[in-house]
Amino acid sequence: MSILIKNGSIIDGTGKPRYKSDILLVQDKIAAIGKIEETPEMSCFDAHGLIISPGFIDTHSHSDIEVLKDGRVLPKIMQGITTEIMGQDGISVAPLPEQYISTWRHNLAGIGEDSEEIDWHHHTTAEYLAKVKKVQPSINECYLVPHGNIRMEAMGLENRTPSGEELKQMTRIARREMEGGAVGISSGLIYLPCLYSKKEELISLCKVIAEYQGCFVVHQRSEADTIIDSMKEIIDVARKSGVQLHISHFKVCGKNNWGYISDALKLIDKAEEEGIHVSFDQTPYTAGSTMMSAILPPWVMEGGTSNALQRLSNPSLRKKMIEDIYHGLPGWDNFIGFAGLDQIYVSSIKSERNRDAVGLNLIELGKKRGLDPYNAIFDLLCEEENDIRMIDIYCKEQHVLTFMKRQEMNLSTDGLYGSHPHPRLYGAFPYMIRKYVHEKEVFSLEEAINKMTGKAAESFRIKERGILAPGKAADLTIFDEKQICDTSTFDNPCQYPKGIRQVYVNGVLTVDKGQYVGGRAGRVLTKKNGYIV
Repeated sequence: MSILIKNGSIIDGTGKPRYKSDILLVQDKIAAIGKIEETPEMSCFDAHGLIISPGFIDTHSHSDIEVLKDGRVLPKIMQGITTEIMGQDGISVAPLPEQYISTWRHNLAGIGEDSEEIDWHHHTTAEYLAKVKKVQPSINECYLVPHGNIRMEAMGLENRTPSGEELKQMTRIARREMEGGAVGISSGLIYLPCLYSKKEELISLCKVIAEYQGCFVVHQRSEADTIIDSMKEIIDVARKSGVQLHISHFKVCGKNNWGYISDALKLIDKAEEEGIHVSFDQTPYTAGSTMMSAILPPWVMEGGTSNALQRLSNPSLRKKMIEDIYHGLPGWDNFIGFAGLDQIYVSSIKSERNRDAVGLNLIELGKKRGLDPYNAIFDLLCEEENDIRMIDIYCKEQHVLTFMKRQEMNLSTDGLYGSHPHPRLYGAFPYMIRKYVHEKEVFSLEEAINKMTGKAAESFRIKERGILAPGKAADLTIFDEKQICDTSTFDNPCQYPKGIRQVYVNGVLTVDKGQYVGGRAGRVLTKKNGYIV
């Protein structure tokens, strides 16, 4: 089937100025761009007054379970995202050995990645991706093999250095998962069990990933007090392994640490002068989102969620937790320390009985429960069995823009699913256009689109997407430049954006006139000859 899109303004994803043109889609490819004569067999859409851009690419996604529950992945496709990268932060759904399914589900519950609606018996990335392919997703899906899952399969959840044989087993697993469809490796060095790893372990794993020209995508060990040492660690991993380094949701948290921003960026400059490939993603907000249990000292989570819940039920250990939070621990990103009790909010929760806690900060929660804030949130974590997400305010807008203006930056959602998610899940990409193109005039639309498409494709070596050109995949987002905007808010986050007219995925119309129309043409993308295809 041929689709002719006429009279649009093409922003091709490279950052170059827009131009007026027609674009012809034939099956799943862009066949031609230019002045094209309409023929009877063509389906025609007049895009006069509209922007035609590449489909947006979300390089930090948490749709790993959602895509199996609802292959439409509506929060993404409705904001123009046509490709996303899952398996983030070193903890996800595969590989998953049979004996760890129950334990691991408890661990993932903290970020909302647990469900009774899916089959959890996928022991490898290949098995998981086969399930993703079977649901026929509406967008293209990529998967990073999570470091934590590799470590768990090789040596469980223990807090120790792997033996020589265990490390060899980890590298064998990494190779198996890359052969099975992973496009790189992720780690979350604040999350169990990734946080137990040393630099040498990461180097050994990343040497395998480098053979496939994959990325090391990392939530680094610190985004706060010790960020400089943390940056040096991950850059050295890239230096000694040869892997491409991609820093997840790059930021510096807490007013006492904002002075480190310049030094952190200088480290990237120096690494690039050495020839190390560095890129990073970022959401366009001053507030972040993660599992509520991230506020706990790291020793609380040792052995997994069941052990953590037992410790949270122990009054004497609670006192020690509060002392450690109040005084801090070396090398630990203390969320309450850098954000404050009044800047951490309960965002999503599993049960109905505690739904009245959603939207409250920790001080408000304490008042509502008649307790101090610490014991109020400890009680809630116990009652909800760790299945709580939080939103934390960690920086000022000027800091967001400092990172966003860097040439290494591409946009992402980093949106956790749940009953009351961060608004970025539904609106990060339109938000950037509304706020930083139209309202603040920080970027031209061409510059913003590049950070949403071409730059993301370049960073991850996505060969056929992110740029509009003949021969490329027919992933397109068509929108009204004057009307596009996010509508999701912190109070009411589950709202789709306005102004997006059409979205095509592999040449199939999936969103039309701002409505999902049922196209399920997404594909599972994997590595081939060093590229994601």
